[in-house]
Amino acid sequence: MSALVSTFPAQMDRANKDWGANCGPGALAAIMGMTLDEVRPHMGDFESKRYTNPSLMNAALRSIGRSWRKIGAEWPVFGLARIQWEGPWTAQGVPMAARYRHTHWVGSHIRTASHGVFDINALANGTGWCSLDDWRSEIVPWILKELVPRANGAWHVTHGIEIAPSHPGERHE
Repeated sequence: MSALVSTFPAQMDRANKDWGANCGPGALAAIMGMTLDEVRPHMGDFESKRYTNPSLMNAALRSIGRSWRKIGAEWPVFGLARIQWEGPWTAQGVPMAARYRHTHWVGSHIRTASHGVFDINALANGTGWCSLDDWRSEIVPWILKELVPRANGAWHVTHGIEIAPSHPGERHE
């Protein structure tokens, strides 16, 4: 395990206390292989808002300068996924802004035989990475119970962002 990954829980705790870092900066740092301190200057007005909407994430990615592309409402092979928790705020006629308050950013890495998800709520395992199955069965129910209590249990990916490998010739399988 790299030093970056092994120190991520402590980094996240400190960054959350110092500047409000949460799922958006956490997922971005994890998928980019950066520290939260390295991500911070790319996060625009995050510190005043304390949330990462798609526009802010896109601006942060442009600022970092690594190649990326939007892939729609699907899991990226290697990148970021924005999750919409469903509940009364996703009913027909509710303003879109109400939905945005009930979203969550995670990292995604799909390999030949497995799909890993990075979630700041999984940092107790030391890395924040877990299988998609464990994320669905353990992390999501905890999030919904503890953080989104009015959710109805359903969720979906709203934005998938595919991130280019960090080194030329590197592949994410």
